[in-house]
Amino acid sequence: MTPDADPVKRTYRSPARAAAAAATRARIREAAERLFVEQGYVATALRQIATAAGVGERTLYDAFPTKAALFAHTLGVATVGDEEPVRVADRPEITASREQADPRAAIGQLVAYSTALLERAGDLIMVSVEAAGADPDMRAASDAGAEATHAVHLALTRRLHADGALRTDLDPVTAADILYALGSPHMHQLLRRHRGWTVDHYRTWLQTALVHELLDTGQDGPR
Repeated sequence: MTPDADPVKRTYRSPARAAAAAATRARIREAAERLFVEQGYVATALRQIATAAGVGERTLYDAFPTKAALFAHTLGVATVGDEEPVRVADRPEITASREQADPRAAIGQLVAYSTALLERAGDLIMVSVEAAGADPDMRAASDAGAEATHAVHLALTRRLHADGALRTDLDPVTAADILYALGSPHMHQLLRRHRGWTVDHYRTWLQTALVHELLDTGQDGPR
């Protein structure tokens, strides 16, 4: 560094301050999720969430300037299970399912991950679906989520097709459509919330149904 150069400014981040901010975000997320699910997106006000989270409105607005931003954050964390900026398609469990040599095991891995995802985020996903007709932000969020989910399914069915594991009367897009429908948050909501299925019953049913609907019956062993 030359004598007259400006020294490099380094930003110091206090671990205690970062931990406190993370705890505040977690309280806000928990309150937001509960109120969004109980009342719906449109009926829930940011001031209600601030009160329920035990934070000031200014604190909430500093972190999430709009209700749409708060909902997107809450849904995003619920979907992947953490605050890391790694999308579902790039999560290790999803990449492992695409690389799995046994087609039944590949479907099983996807079902296990998707079931856990819907247990965390399914109710919030349905909030965005239900609010899509009344709010353009929710419409955009719902559409984006649906497209991303179908893309994950299509990546798997293309791999199954390339390896000769799909039923001969199915193309990858149709197979992805079937996966998309049977594994949808709507189906999860019906069976888990409305009909009271246990999570094990739901997961086993979904895996069995997908193996039956997607795989060539001659594919009993590894690909």
